[in-house]
Amino acid sequence: MILGIESTAHTLSFGVVENDGRAKPSVSNLFRPEEGGIHPREAADHHSNVAGELLSEVMVKNSISKSDITAIAFSQGPGLGPCLRVGASVARALANSWEVPLIGVNHCVAHIEIGRNQTGCEDPVLLYVSGGNTQVIARRGNKYRVLGETLDIGIGNMLDKFARSQGIPFPGGPEIERLAGNWLSRNTECSLESILLPYGVQGMDLGFSGILTAAIKKTSTHELSEVCWSLQEHSFAACIEVAERAMAHTGKSELLLGGGVACNERLREMASIMCQERGGESYSPNKGYCVDNGTMIAELGRKMLESGSLTTLQDSAVSPGLRTDQTIVTWH
Repeated sequence: MILGIESTAHTLSFGVVENDGRAKPSVSNLFRPEEGGIHPREAADHHSNVAGELLSEVMVKNSISKSDITAIAFSQGPGLGPCLRVGASVARALANSWEVPLIGVNHCVAHIEIGRNQTGCEDPVLLYVSGGNTQVIARRGNKYRVLGETLDIGIGNMLDKFARSQGIPFPGGPEIERLAGNWLSRNTECSLESILLPYGVQGMDLGFSGILTAAIKKTSTHELSEVCWSLQEHSFAACIEVAERAMAHTGKSELLLGGGVACNERLREMASIMCQERGGESYSPNKGYCVDNGTMIAELGRKMLESGSLTTLQDSAVSPGLRTDQTIVTWH
């Protein structure tokens, strides 16, 4: 088995994937700030405190011992520096102690590979929607290319900021989804004309700071649940539009959703409708594999191990600003 360690932001997670690609559910612990957003140092302290417990849990849960582990994979970037360094330190210590290869992986690419593993899609366009990232990605040659991305903040960050402004605790996305559904169930004839928000598409790129500011202002004149509904409709439609344009540009017929915001049922529905209308297919992995998880790190580590892409100790430094298209794809 390959052991994967995820520590890019608020989640520390350990997961394993068997050498034949069979994935096992991760064990995770989420840092929840008492107030405000994520403070990198506080999140890193949290990861350090729970790492030993999570490692024991994943080993016991899967009935494995250190002799079953053939490599240790870890998130090398992108992410919050202090958090990344905790995961990397644990990975280096385990690889050295257990005498197995060390593999530093690209967190963004890992979302693609666990999605392919779980859904069976072959060559998709990935709509990657998470707290820190919003990108539309597709493979060409030996790299995953970024065809469009946010120009300011990630869509998950935007949702969390809006939620925080309304006293909703982190993470805010699930509660916004619940409130939006509440509004829709009471107002079946909803129209975006009633509460217009900025539409953040700029060519193939996206922007969410404007819609955030406008939505916060709308809460003074509209019911919160209505604003949540409109916020989802506008921001998700922008993401789906760019994803469809990427499919048309590349000629690909598969759309894969990844990242924590991909757990949202309305976004999944919009993706399915778009793909059906253009004769394509939308894929959404189990929600446990959309959020940050150790299993996705293990899966990419497995593929890199098979293709001989290992990480030396000298090259194992974390890279908080690592780009999706900086990783050379050596696997199928």
